Amino acid sequence: MVKSTVENLNPTRVKLTVEVTSEELEPKIKAAYRSIAEQVQIPGFRKGKVPAPIIDQRVGREYVVQTAINDGLNEFYQQGLAEAEISPLSRPEVEIEEIPDPKTNEGVLKFTGELDVKPEVELPDYAGLEVEVEARTADDQAVQEQLDELRSRFGTLKDVDRPAATDDFVTIDLVASIGDEEIDNATGLSYQVGAGTMLEGIDEALEGLSAGEDAAFETTLAGGEHSGESASVKVTLQAVKERELPEADDEFAQLASEFDTIEELRADLATKAEDNLVVEQGVEARDKVLEKLMELVEVPVPASVVEGQVEQHFSQGGHAEGDDHDSAEHREEIEEQTREAFRNEVVLDLIADKEEIGVDQGELIEYIVSTASQYGMEPNQFAQMLDQAGQVPMIMGEVRRRKALAKVLELAVVKDSEGQAVDLTDFVTPQGEDEEEGAAEQVAETAEAETAADDQAQESTRETSEEK
Repeated sequence: MVKSTVENLNPTRVKLTVEVTSEELEPKIKAAYRSIAEQVQIPGFRKGKVPAPIIDQRVGREYVVQTAINDGLNEFYQQGLAEAEISPLSRPEVEIEEIPDPKTNEGVLKFTGELDVKPEVELPDYAGLEVEVEARTADDQAVQEQLDELRSRFGTLKDVDRPAATDDFVTIDLVASIGDEEIDNATGLSYQVGAGTMLEGIDEALEGLSAGEDAAFETTLAGGEHSGESASVKVTLQAVKERELPEADDEFAQLASEFDTIEELRADLATKAEDNLVVEQGVEARDKVLEKLMELVEVPVPASVVEGQVEQHFSQGGHAEGDDHDSAEHREEIEEQTREAFRNEVVLDLIADKEEIGVDQGELIEYIVSTASQYGMEPNQFAQMLDQAGQVPMIMGEVRRRKALAKVLELAVVKDSEGQAVDLTDFVTPQGEDEEEGAAEQVAETAEAETAADDQAQESTRETSEEK
């Protein structure tokens, strides 16, 4: 086993020194001789059968030793990390300081590497943190809002002869120009005024327009080859429609739910409103507990972590250095987000260690099922993608940190803005076994439902990925 020593350079950076004896290096030297024998062609000797003394004469013992070191350096480095019990956050800056004498084989291979590591942090007392959340009530208004939202799903659009207003549905034509050049146009687009999902400035331009009228506004384009450029846009309103909601009666209850009467539907919506109340207060309390927790501890962040995340963000986003997206303000924002995420991760990992928190299969499956739905993917397909990308350990770490934060929230004292104690037991308690089994069954059913063609396609994708 190699010998390693660690020197702390600062709270997040260390210098690792690794020493490898000539005996430990010998297997690598023998392997180097075999490799070189396969590469050189020497008259009188078959390929791969060239004796070591002949190789020493032709290429030099020094070359053999250097080849052995190059081939074994990463392995020795990993052994040094394990011996020193270090989990690196960055690649090392390796420097070879000493090698065994090629002629006498005396001495050691000695190299050093500077690398970033997680800082050692002393956990504060996180039991009993006090936070205040907004007082909320699941009153008749909350039930009515849910009922109106349900009614809107079954609403119909009807033409109206009046100017467009917020929440109206409109049919529009668009023409975008930069200077005197028309760069894009579209006709017959459907849009809900006030949705904010199209061009910046379009909602203000549409409000007050009647069918047949047009308006112009300036905007910054967010996509395509002119992304980030300013453009003039002319919008022409073709039609205005408003949503007509169905009556909230027994007939509607039978159409929109499993209930026979509107009273039964309202009662169910009231229960859901109570559940939503717990979730809303739980999310607010969780965020505030984390914020208060992080105020109690200092966590230094390695510069390499921040730099690496910023570069990854902009390279994956396809942004060129110097464009409007790659601005100083945007980089500063990503840097701060990275620092915050790193600090949270370090502290929550330590809490998970202290509380001996683990992640079982049911919890992992539940996370995969819920996350897959956010990406519009089947759970089994999403799970296979994570497995092929080697992301399962990362996902397990995320679930474990969530459980650690839930533990802190469980120990916290939560009151609302009216001074009343808030019971978040249902929010912080892990899901029941029945739900876990249901999640597992959902994944299994999805897997069984896949066709043979899908299986073959996924296998082909996996083989292609492995080849790369």
